[in-house]
Amino acid sequence: MASRPVRADGRAHPLGEFFTVAGLANDGRIVLRGNLTRVHHIAAGMASGSIHVDGTIGRHAGEGMAGGRLTVDGSAGDWLACGLRGGVVHVFGDAGDNAAAALPRHERGVNGGTVLVEGTVGQLAGARMRRGILAVGGDCGEGAGFELRAGTVVVAGSLGPRAGAAMRRGSIVALGPTPDIWPAFTQGSVWQPAVIPMLLTQLARNGWRSPAATARGPWQHWHGDLTTGSRGELFCQPI
Repeated sequence: MASRPVRADGRAHPLGEFFTVAGLANDGRIVLRGNLTRVHHIAAGMASGSIHVDGTIGRHAGEGMAGGRLTVDGSAGDWLACGLRGGVVHVFGDAGDNAAAALPRHERGVNGGTVLVEGTVGQLAGARMRRGILAVGGDCGEGAGFELRAGTVVVAGSLGPRAGAAMRRGSIVALGPTPDIWPAFTQGSVWQPAVIPMLLTQLARNGWRSPAATARGPWQHWHGDLTTGSRGELFCQPI
Protein backbone atom coordinates (compact mmCIF):
# COMPACT_ATOMS: atom_id res chain seq x y z
CA MET A 1 0.00 0.00 0.00
CA ALA A 2 2.85 2.40 0.75
CA SER A 3 3.87 2.27 -2.91
CA ARG A 4 0.37 3.07 -4.18
CA PRO A 5 0.52 6.26 -6.27
CA VAL A 6 -1.33 9.40 -5.21
CA ARG A 7 -1.29 12.80 -6.87
CA ALA A 8 0.18 15.89 -5.24
CA ASP A 9 1.10 19.13 -7.00
CA GLY A 10 0.07 17.56 -10.30
CA ARG A 11 2.48 14.65 -10.01
CA ALA A 12 2.27 11.03 -8.85
CA HIS A 13 3.97 10.16 -5.56
CA PRO A 14 4.01 6.98 -3.48
CA LEU A 15 1.50 7.08 -0.62
CA GLY A 16 4.25 6.29 1.86
CA GLU A 17 5.92 9.61 1.05
CA PHE A 18 3.14 11.41 2.91
CA PHE A 19 1.72 8.87 5.37
CA THR A 20 2.83 6.08 7.64
CA VAL A 21 1.07 3.00 6.28
CA ALA A 22 0.30 -0.14 8.30
CA GLY A 23 -2.20 -3.01 8.33
CA LEU A 24 -3.79 -5.29 5.76
CA ALA A 25 -4.74 -4.14 2.29
CA ASN A 26 -7.65 -6.57 1.91
CA ASP A 27 -9.72 -6.14 5.10
CA GLY A 28 -12.11 -3.62 3.57
CA ARG A 29 -11.34 -0.99 6.20
CA ILE A 30 -9.18 2.12 6.07
CA VAL A 31 -8.41 4.43 9.01
CA LEU A 32 -6.82 7.82 8.33
CA ARG A 33 -5.43 9.98 11.13
CA GLY A 34 -4.27 13.57 11.08
CA ASN A 35 -5.10 16.91 9.52
CA LEU A 36 -6.33 16.00 6.06
CA THR A 37 -7.80 19.40 5.18
CA ARG A 38 -5.68 19.55 2.02
CA VAL A 39 -6.39 15.96 1.02
CA HIS A 40 -9.32 15.85 -1.39
CA HIS A 41 -11.58 13.16 -2.94
CA ILE A 42 -11.20 10.71 -0.04
CA ALA A 43 -13.69 7.85 -0.54
CA ALA A 44 -14.66 9.18 -3.98
CA GLY A 45 -16.27 6.38 -5.96
CA MET A 46 -16.14 3.92 -3.07
CA ALA A 47 -18.51 0.98 -3.55
CA SER A 48 -18.01 -1.07 -0.36
CA GLY A 49 -16.04 -1.24 2.86
CA SER A 50 -15.43 1.61 5.28
CA ILE A 51 -13.15 4.60 5.68
CA HIS A 52 -12.81 6.28 9.06
CA VAL A 53 -11.10 9.67 9.24
CA ASP A 54 -9.78 10.64 12.67
CA GLY A 55 -9.40 14.33 11.87
CA THR A 56 -10.48 16.89 9.31
CA ILE A 57 -10.95 16.21 5.62
CA GLY A 58 -10.75 18.18 2.37
CA ARG A 59 -13.07 18.81 -0.55
CA HIS A 60 -15.15 16.27 -2.54
CA ALA A 61 -15.03 13.60 0.17
CA GLY A 62 -17.35 10.75 -0.75
CA GLU A 63 -17.99 12.11 -4.24
CA GLY A 64 -19.90 9.59 -6.33
CA MET A 65 -19.89 6.90 -3.63
CA ALA A 66 -22.01 3.88 -4.51
CA GLY A 67 -21.77 1.98 -1.21
CA GLY A 68 -19.86 1.54 2.01
CA ARG A 69 -19.48 4.02 4.84
CA LEU A 70 -17.33 7.13 5.27
CA THR A 71 -17.06 8.46 8.83
CA VAL A 72 -15.29 11.73 9.62
CA ASP A 73 -14.68 12.63 13.26
CA GLY A 74 -13.84 16.24 12.37
CA SER A 75 -15.11 18.62 9.72
CA ALA A 76 -15.28 18.33 5.92
CA GLY A 77 -14.69 20.80 3.09
CA ASP A 78 -16.93 21.84 0.20
CA TRP A 79 -18.75 19.37 -2.06
CA LEU A 80 -19.14 16.66 0.58
CA ALA A 81 -20.85 13.57 -0.91
CA CYS A 82 -21.67 15.37 -4.16
CA GLY A 83 -23.20 12.95 -6.63
CA LEU A 84 -23.60 10.24 -3.97
CA ARG A 85 -25.31 7.11 -5.32
CA GLY A 86 -25.34 4.88 -2.24
CA GLY A 87 -23.80 4.20 1.13
CA VAL A 88 -23.55 6.43 4.20
CA VAL A 89 -21.43 9.52 4.80
CA HIS A 90 -21.33 10.67 8.44
CA VAL A 91 -19.49 13.85 9.47
CA PHE A 92 -19.36 14.68 13.18
CA GLY A 93 -18.17 18.25 12.63
CA ASP A 94 -19.20 20.84 10.04
CA ALA A 95 -19.26 20.70 6.24
CA GLY A 96 -18.73 23.44 3.66
CA ASP A 97 -20.81 24.59 0.71
CA ASN A 98 -22.63 22.24 -1.70
CA ALA A 99 -22.91 19.31 0.69
CA ALA A 100 -24.83 16.47 -1.00
CA ALA A 101 -25.29 18.68 -4.05
CA ALA A 102 -24.82 18.41 -7.81
CA LEU A 103 -21.46 18.94 -9.42
CA PRO A 104 -21.13 21.87 -11.85
CA ARG A 105 -22.90 21.19 -15.17
CA HIS A 106 -24.67 18.16 -13.67
CA GLU A 107 -28.46 18.12 -13.72
CA ARG A 108 -28.69 15.80 -10.72
CA GLY A 109 -26.90 15.63 -7.41
CA VAL A 110 -27.30 12.87 -4.84
CA ASN A 111 -29.14 9.88 -6.33
CA GLY A 112 -29.23 7.61 -3.27
CA GLY A 113 -27.67 6.94 0.09
CA THR A 114 -27.60 8.95 3.32
CA VAL A 115 -25.52 11.97 4.34
CA LEU A 116 -25.39 12.85 8.05
CA VAL A 117 -23.72 16.04 9.30
CA GLU A 118 -23.84 16.69 13.03
CA GLY A 119 -22.67 20.31 12.73
CA THR A 120 -23.43 23.11 10.27
CA VAL A 121 -23.33 23.17 6.48
CA GLY A 122 -22.85 26.03 4.03
CA GLN A 123 -24.82 27.15 1.01
CA LEU A 124 -26.73 25.02 -1.51
CA ALA A 125 -26.86 21.89 0.61
CA GLY A 126 -28.80 19.18 -1.19
CA ALA A 127 -29.08 21.18 -4.40
CA ARG A 128 -30.61 19.12 -7.25
CA MET A 129 -30.92 15.96 -5.15
CA ARG A 130 -32.75 13.17 -6.99
CA ARG A 131 -32.96 10.58 -4.20
CA GLY A 132 -31.48 9.97 -0.78
CA ILE A 133 -31.41 11.84 2.53
CA LEU A 134 -29.34 14.73 3.86
CA ALA A 135 -29.64 15.39 7.62
CA VAL A 136 -27.97 18.44 9.19
CA GLY A 137 -27.74 18.74 12.96
CA GLY A 138 -26.76 22.42 13.01
CA ASP A 139 -27.57 25.48 10.94
CA CYS A 140 -27.83 25.41 7.15
CA GLY A 141 -26.78 28.16 4.76
CA GLU A 142 -28.69 29.79 1.94
CA GLY A 143 -30.43 27.82 -0.81
CA ALA A 144 -30.83 24.39 0.79
CA GLY A 145 -32.68 22.07 -1.56
CA PHE A 146 -32.27 24.41 -4.52
CA GLU A 147 -33.89 22.81 -7.61
CA LEU A 148 -34.58 19.69 -5.55
CA ARG A 149 -35.74 16.86 -7.85
CA ALA A 150 -36.71 14.43 -5.08
CA GLY A 151 -35.15 13.12 -1.89
CA THR A 152 -35.24 14.65 1.59
CA VAL A 153 -33.33 17.41 3.38
CA VAL A 154 -33.66 17.55 7.18
CA VAL A 155 -32.27 20.51 9.13
CA ALA A 156 -32.28 20.57 12.94
CA GLY A 157 -30.85 24.09 13.30
CA SER A 158 -31.80 27.26 11.46
CA LEU A 159 -32.75 26.81 7.82
CA GLY A 160 -31.20 29.59 5.73
CA PRO A 161 -33.06 31.82 3.26
CA ARG A 162 -34.33 30.69 -0.15
CA ALA A 163 -34.68 27.08 0.94
CA GLY A 164 -36.42 25.01 -1.71
CA ALA A 165 -36.27 27.68 -4.40
CA ALA A 166 -37.23 26.11 -7.77
CA MET A 167 -37.70 22.68 -6.19
CA ARG A 168 -39.67 20.24 -8.35
CA ARG A 169 -40.35 17.41 -5.89
CA GLY A 170 -38.98 16.12 -2.63
CA SER A 171 -39.22 17.27 0.97
CA ILE A 172 -37.48 19.75 3.25
CA VAL A 173 -38.06 19.28 6.99
CA ALA A 174 -37.08 22.21 9.23
CA LEU A 175 -36.94 20.86 12.79
CA GLY A 176 -35.61 24.10 14.24
CA PRO A 177 -36.92 27.67 14.23
CA THR A 178 -39.60 28.57 11.71
CA PRO A 179 -37.67 29.69 8.59
CA ASP A 180 -38.35 32.49 6.16
CA ILE A 181 -40.53 30.86 3.52
CA TRP A 182 -39.65 31.41 -0.14
CA PRO A 183 -42.43 33.57 -1.68
CA ALA A 184 -43.23 30.97 -4.35
CA PHE A 185 -44.56 28.58 -1.68
CA THR A 186 -48.21 28.33 -0.67
CA GLN A 187 -49.34 27.54 2.86
CA GLY A 188 -51.07 24.22 3.50
CA SER A 189 -52.48 22.56 6.59
CA VAL A 190 -51.06 22.05 10.04
CA TRP A 191 -50.98 18.30 10.62
CA GLN A 192 -48.94 15.33 11.78
CA PRO A 193 -47.66 13.23 8.85
CA ALA A 194 -46.60 9.77 9.98
CA VAL A 195 -43.59 9.82 7.65
CA ILE A 196 -41.64 12.39 9.72
CA PRO A 197 -41.32 10.24 12.90
CA MET A 198 -40.43 7.28 10.70
CA LEU A 199 -37.75 9.35 8.95
CA LEU A 200 -36.25 10.57 12.24
CA THR A 201 -36.19 7.02 13.60
CA GLN A 202 -34.33 5.87 10.50
CA LEU A 203 -31.79 8.66 10.88
CA ALA A 204 -31.21 7.83 14.55
CA ARG A 205 -30.64 4.18 13.65
CA ASN A 206 -28.04 5.31 11.11
CA GLY A 207 -26.19 7.12 13.90
CA TRP A 208 -27.46 10.70 13.63
CA ARG A 209 -27.01 12.16 17.11
CA SER A 210 -29.00 15.37 16.86
CA PRO A 211 -31.42 15.81 19.81
CA ALA A 212 -33.90 17.05 17.19
CA ALA A 213 -34.23 13.46 16.00
CA THR A 214 -36.88 13.14 18.72
CA ALA A 215 -38.85 16.19 17.51
CA ARG A 216 -42.60 15.89 17.36
CA GLY A 217 -45.19 17.92 15.48
CA PRO A 218 -47.67 19.02 14.47
CA TRP A 219 -46.06 20.55 11.40
CA GLN A 220 -46.95 23.40 9.09
CA HIS A 221 -47.05 22.08 5.52
CA TRP A 222 -45.96 24.33 2.63
CA HIS A 223 -46.23 23.52 -1.09
CA GLY A 224 -43.73 24.75 -3.66
CA ASP A 225 -42.24 25.98 -5.80
CA LEU A 226 -45.16 27.56 -7.73
CA THR A 227 -42.90 28.22 -10.70
CA THR A 228 -42.07 24.53 -11.06
CA GLY A 229 -45.45 22.90 -10.36
CA SER A 230 -45.79 23.05 -6.53
CA ARG A 231 -45.08 19.33 -6.13
CA GLY A 232 -42.41 19.82 -3.50
CA GLU A 233 -43.06 20.25 0.20
CA LEU A 234 -41.57 21.96 3.22
CA PHE A 235 -42.48 21.10 6.81
CA CYS A 236 -41.71 23.43 9.71
CA GLN A 237 -42.99 24.58 13.07
CA PRO A 238 -46.37 26.31 12.83
CA ILE A 239 -46.18 30.09 12.60
